Amino acid sequence: MAAGYVGLEAGRFASPGILLHGPGAPWFHVKQAARPRGEPLRRWLGRGVVPAAEAWCPRSDGAPPGGVSRETPPVGALTFHVKHGVDEVSEPARDPIQPPPVAERVFGLRLPLAVRYARLLAEHGVVRGLIGPREVERIWDRHVLNSAVVSELLPEGWRVVDVGSGAGLPGIPLAIARPDLEVVLLEPMARRVAWLEDVAWELGLAMSIVRGRAEEGVVRERLAGSDAATARAVAPLARLAQWSLPLVRPGGRLLALKGASAAEELTRDAAAVSAAGGVRSEIVSCGGGVLDAPTTVVVIERGAGTSDRDGGRRRRKDR
Repeated sequence: MAAGYVGLEAGRFASPGILLHGPGAPWFHVKQAARPRGEPLRRWLGRGVVPAAEAWCPRSDGAPPGGVSRETPPVGALTFHVKHGVDEVSEPARDPIQPPPVAERVFGLRLPLAVRYARLLAEHGVVRGLIGPREVERIWDRHVLNSAVVSELLPEGWRVVDVGSGAGLPGIPLAIARPDLEVVLLEPMARRVAWLEDVAWELGLAMSIVRGRAEEGVVRERLAGSDAATARAVAPLARLAQWSLPLVRPGGRLLALKGASAAEELTRDAAAVSAAGGVRSEIVSCGGGVLDAPTTVVVIERGAGTSDRDGGRRRRKDR
């Protein structure tokens, strides 16, 4: 059989939407569902894309087969390549919400909840200003899995306050992956609090959502004594320690998700972290067997004998 290309639109075959093309021949669009007479028939499995398909190579003289007309291929049609008896099917566009295989290792039987959360984040996150428009394509590795793997650092049954939760990161992935944790989402902005409440209700997650800032006295009184505080893209480490460590019991931890500059930031802010009650600090990587780029976490332990009102008291007007 001569080389040719066949495209299927909307998963249909031998029907409107099949496109034919070959060397020296124009594109053709099949107008009838029936196979054109006199043309050879090839059937092949579509590698899971479609169960089967029919393809006809264009005539060697370049003339269109019966029942077809010259048209340009529609945008988005799948492309099939037939050459020398070997049939190849190009991969369809990847659904960014489709979880990678490693996601099951992180979420187990609760993976469907993680998928629903990823879809909610992709569908509404950009409009609500929760994630950037380019983040949808990497929603799993950069956001959902990047957050969930921090559970490696949390013992069973801990109470975790997610400071400046925003889109629910890392709090919601942690609550999905680890239902044994008591997760509290702390967020000052009303519209984001509404989003978090909607997601928690939609997913049926047992978590608390508190509107406020970590440095506010009423918040500290309510959340003091937690086992850990998490924060992702909230503030520099100095301010983050001042705001968050007073929420944590002595011996508890602040887990700050940081990027490549974590070591530099920890060195720069070491004095402020110590003044806020941090006694031991280290940088750890989470998800090494799951993510190509593991999550970098600055772990700060709160020392004994520090007041719950240590650190900054600066109030900021809610936006």
